[in-house]
Amino acid sequence: MGFKFEKLEVWNMALEYTDAIYKIVAQMPSCEEFNLKSQIIRAVTSISLNIAEGSTTQSNPEYARFLSMSIRSCVEVIACLHLARRRNYITQEVFESAYEFGDKLFAKLQALRKTIKKK
Repeated sequence: MGFKFEKLEVWNMALEYTDAIYKIVAQMPSCEEFNLKSQIIRAVTSISLNIAEGSTTQSNPEYARFLSMSIRSCVEVIACLHLARRRNYITQEVFESAYEFGDKLFAKLQALRKTIKKK
C-alpha cells in the first residue's frame, strides 16, 4: 500500500462500516431506492473518500476540513439509521450494532482531526 490514507486505522474502519451499511441497505424495500437507500450509501461512502482525499492536501488545516466532512457524513449515516429503524426497515439489534460501530468511527475521526489540528 503506497498511499498515506491506506495505512490509517480510521480509513479501514470506514471501509468496514461501508460494507456493513451496504448489507443493511439490501434489507430495505425498493420504494426507498432513490430516497433513504441512496442517501445512506452516499453518506457512508463519503466518510472514507474524504479521509483519502484529505490525506493528500497541502496543509493540516485543509486535511482537518476534510476530516470534518467525514465526521458530518458519519453523523448523517446515524441519522439515516434512525429513520430506517423508525420505519421498521431494520431490527433494533441491527440498528444498535450499526450505531455502535458508527459511534466508534465518529470518535476515531474526531481524535484524528484533533491531532491534525495540533500539528
